[in-house]
Amino acid sequence: MSSSRWGALAVLCAVIFLDALDVSMVGVALPAIQHDLGLSTSSLQWVVSGYVLGYGGLLLLGGRTADLLGRRRVFLAALGVFAVASLLGGIVDDGGLLIAARFVKGVAAAFTAPAALSIITTTFPEGPERNKALSIFTACGASGYSLGLVLSGLLTELGWRWTLLMPVPVAIIALVAALKVLPRGAEERAEGGHDLVGAVLITASMLLLVFTVVQAPEAGWASARTIGSLVAVAVLLALFVLAESRMRHPLVRLGILRSGHIVRANLGLVILMGSYVAFQFVAMQYFQNLLHWSALGTALAFLPAGLLVAVTSTKMGDFADRFGTGRLIVIGAAALAGGYAIFLGIDATPSLAGMVIPGMLLLGVAFALSFPSLNIQATNGVDDDEQGLASGLLNTSGQVGGAIVLAVVTAVLTSGGGGETLSIGSLRAAIVVSLVLALVGLAISATGLRRRRAAVAAGQEETRVYETV
Repeated sequence: MSSSRWGALAVLCAVIFLDALDVSMVGVALPAIQHDLGLSTSSLQWVVSGYVLGYGGLLLLGGRTADLLGRRRVFLAALGVFAVASLLGGIVDDGGLLIAARFVKGVAAAFTAPAALSIITTTFPEGPERNKALSIFTACGASGYSLGLVLSGLLTELGWRWTLLMPVPVAIIALVAALKVLPRGAEERAEGGHDLVGAVLITASMLLLVFTVVQAPEAGWASARTIGSLVAVAVLLALFVLAESRMRHPLVRLGILRSGHIVRANLGLVILMGSYVAFQFVAMQYFQNLLHWSALGTALAFLPAGLLVAVTSTKMGDFADRFGTGRLIVIGAAALAGGYAIFLGIDATPSLAGMVIPGMLLLGVAFALSFPSLNIQATNGVDDDEQGLASGLLNTSGQVGGAIVLAVVTAVLTSGGGGETLSIGSLRAAIVVSLVLALVGLAISATGLRRRRAAVAAGQEETRVYETV
């Protein structure tokens, strides 16, 4: 790998680390934010949900925009917006302005994440070199998400504003470095026009879907508002599919979804991110509100998972080359289920050696193996002019999956705990949701592996050792 490619990869890794960090880092600071800004509980959730709404709602548009306008250009512009929004979020004294700043940051991340991933997949040739680059890139994202809680615990001790201001200098340094090291080839644009109709329909449907699932626990899953919103989402998606099938240059070429390994990769990330975001929320409630651990102590409980991902990051590309992404995803799904199963043993006096550390280590194994493998699987075999689309699809799957499962788990906690009161029983019931999802993911990944083995047994040529299943 040339030094120029290493430099570009370092910048892209720093930005995806920031994107992932921002998803989790604000969590520990929420009680302090609520106290200082006088936010209600329903308003407080939007400090997190505002970011997810902007991120998950515009990822597909962000990925396709990178393909059409130039990946480098879109990446640089979005990174600049991310830095400004981070600064504004850290200095405002109004809850509404903070939520607005968080939304804008999410929108910026919706453009930087797929642009960064597509720059990598068009800069590094498919095979061992790309696998290594993707494993490092995705491990930085997973590490950012895992370590965000630890860093948040440390910064919250100084003041919650530092959790929002910390990304500013890092984003500025990354922007300056990106101007120098990102390849000019990333300015190349895909052929075709702008599918404005498709962009409006898919963006509106994703925004409405995320908004609906975030609000559903408060409004009620069976309420007229929730049901009506879900029906509206279905109508918008149906119109989107109809429009894309008739467009000369569609935003999303529907044929990309005929590839089994791409569909399985997207489903896998829905399950991985959805189940873990929900578990993280449950664990925060358990450690802080039930056990009364400090913010720093709670953050340190997640440290084993983050360290394991960071330490093993450079080896994931070699593992993918040697064993194939399909096998790694199956093992990762099994580890994910095992980690959640261990946490079903929560009680009033948890054992660090018997539950917390082993459970977190298994979850770290799951992320270390699955996250890079799913990214490799989702982008292999995709033409360069559609790498932004493939990246946007994958990132959308992760964000929307996280929002949906979190909403479900919140409803389980509320109903199981008798309103605002938490109980061991309600927490266990919420963890069961993540466990069931992990088992579904294990079944899906195992099915893909069996299909690949059956194809090889039937005499079909296996052309690459790193080929996805």
